[in-house]
Amino acid sequence: MYPSVTQVTPCEDYVLSLLFDNGESGILDMKPMLDFGIFKRIKDYEAFSRVRVAFDTIEWECGVDLDPEYVYAKCTISKQA
Repeated sequence: MYPSVTQVTPCEDYVLSLLFDNGESGILDMKPMLDFGIFKRIKDYEAFSRVRVAFDTIEWECGVDLDPEYVYAKCTISKQA
């Protein structure tokens, strides 16, 4: 079972700061994805910054979303003290 995203904050340089329901936090670099398919929709930083938590993962107003397992697997994770 994967942890759910509880908070997402867009940061500079197309990076997301995430908190998970298991107490971990993570950083997800979205830059490698921005030139592919649907992800081109969030290449505009204004669109990218409109990210939000939806159910147990993240989504953008423009219709882009990510599988929660992918989000967790691709994050650089750090344990909360």
